[in-house]
Amino acid sequence: MTLFDAVLLFLAGFVSGAVNAVAGGGTFVTFGAMTLVGVPPIVANATSSVTQFPGYVTSTLAYLDDIRHFWRQALLLCAISACGALAGSLILLALSNPSFRALVPWLLIAATALFAAGPWLKPAPRPGDETSVGSIAGALAQFVTSIYGGFFGAGMGVMMLATLGLTQAGDYHRLNALKNMLAVVIAAIAILVFVWGGVVAWPQAIVMIPGGALGGYAGVWIAKRVPQNAVRGFVIAVGLFLAIYYFTKG
Repeated sequence: MTLFDAVLLFLAGFVSGAVNAVAGGGTFVTFGAMTLVGVPPIVANATSSVTQFPGYVTSTLAYLDDIRHFWRQALLLCAISACGALAGSLILLALSNPSFRALVPWLLIAATALFAAGPWLKPAPRPGDETSVGSIAGALAQFVTSIYGGFFGAGMGVMMLATLGLTQAGDYHRLNALKNMLAVVIAAIAILVFVWGGVVAWPQAIVMIPGGALGGYAGVWIAKRVPQNAVRGFVIAVGLFLAIYYFTKG
């Protein structure tokens, strides 16, 4: 890793933390930066999971008061999420880099489209409803989402919030709290598998994590001054650029 690579990755971590704080989609930035400096796509994907994990934890802690009301009922969804993440991450490890590289542009197109549709996929607020986490449809949807999250995390949060809104009861904030809680489980299982598989680029991760922490703090300042739609547009542009890059590189 050259000095230029380290600076680029630190800045990517910073931008990732900032856009996650404002609109989400930071995985596009970290994954893209690592692939641009020559990190193999499977390693870049696995390392992105590591760099995004602290943000998942802090987001969950911010919703701790809401989670206290339903965490016992959510344990089943946590177990389902762990199983799905395990399956998805093991599927990733079973692929070769060329095989995964061939899938990447299609995954990026799908994730970018999902992210772009995010504002229309948010569940409608239903104040006063208690969060329900026991439906069979919700369990199946969560299992599929967690497989995707373990395999390729970009857009996972938007997908999960959409499926939870369709299959669970509760207002937007409680569903978002549940989403954050489940994201921690999915990311933790995937990271354990990736570490076990030896596909995490630790030097790159160590450079990006502090950048992400600073970016998350700066994101509060950005959120007050830059329209969220502008940040979302930036993330969508990054996703499309990466998809075109992988399509043209073959």
